[in-house]
Amino acid sequence: MTSIDRQEEFSGTKPVLDVLRFDERALDAYMADHVDGFSGPLKVEQFKGGQSNPTYRVTAPSGAYVLRRKPPGKLLPSAHAVDREYRVISALYDGGFPVARPYALCSDDDVIGTMFYIMDCVEGRVLWDAHMPGIDRQERTQIFDAMNQTMVELHSFDYQAAGLGDFGKAQGYVARQIKRWSEQYRLSRTRDVAEMNRLMDWLPGACPESSRSSLVHGDYRLDNMILHPSEPRILAVLDWELSTLGDPIGDFTYHCMQWRMPDTKSGQGTGSLVGIDLEALGIPSLDDYVAQYCERMGFDGIENVDFYFAYNFFRIAAILQGIVGRVRDGTATSPHAEAKAELVQPLAEVGWSYAQKAGAV
Repeated sequence: MTSIDRQEEFSGTKPVLDVLRFDERALDAYMADHVDGFSGPLKVEQFKGGQSNPTYRVTAPSGAYVLRRKPPGKLLPSAHAVDREYRVISALYDGGFPVARPYALCSDDDVIGTMFYIMDCVEGRVLWDAHMPGIDRQERTQIFDAMNQTMVELHSFDYQAAGLGDFGKAQGYVARQIKRWSEQYRLSRTRDVAEMNRLMDWLPGACPESSRSSLVHGDYRLDNMILHPSEPRILAVLDWELSTLGDPIGDFTYHCMQWRMPDTKSGQGTGSLVGIDLEALGIPSLDDYVAQYCERMGFDGIENVDFYFAYNFFRIAAILQGIVGRVRDGTATSPHAEAKAELVQPLAEVGWSYAQKAGAV
């Protein structure tokens, strides 16, 4: 697999891919009617990063905006729910959580071809490598602290008061996720992976009960947030496609996979801290990071942690297989989508190893 520089490859914008072009005049007219303060004409570019919902930078005399849309073509059931993204971002923004200001949701497919929403373009840094090359040691420590604290703020967010009490079922989150991603994996499967089959057989019966519930992000990681241009502060958390109500421990342990993520050496994955001298770089150990989160949340610790890692490695493998499925179906939006196929089995193998630690045979 060809190696890439993630920071170089995924930062900034590029010309819009032909398959993702739309009528910019129609967008201009829509924004003039629905976005406060907008004045055209506009220019549209496509962000390099991202795999699921195509994302565009829209520049106009009135400022810069971001457009997120459903991709065109055949889609998996319940995927690419940009309307849910817009709803949760709106509630979080009103509640003071760091997200981009939302402007408008358009459910009329006739405007640009698929449902989309417009939000503010937050200017700052997106760091694509978990070990943050080029950042000094002290700032790395502070950024990890900010990620931890911001996740605590999310999991402590009063979703009922924000009008999100019906945003999902508070209980049974992990069991539903196992069912959902098993179904999605089967629909998008392009080859047989034995460890995925074993995980799909074992996980449902091993799922622990949890009385905790919170708003969960679903894909909380460094490259899904915008940092202040010069300070270790999170200005906006991005990519809320997988957000719902659920188990905060499931959400947090997904975030913690970077300490256990197999390093493919290709840069195609989601970032790994495996093999990194954490102390030298100012990055906390997994145990210290977990302890910090638990102290802030008032938890005694994390029970069934091996199960949660098995579940999350299965889940990310199924998500990446979904991207591979979009290559098969001709709806993939990234030139790197096909390379995700090579990541599914290593992730499934790590997931199965955690399942065995948790008692799977």
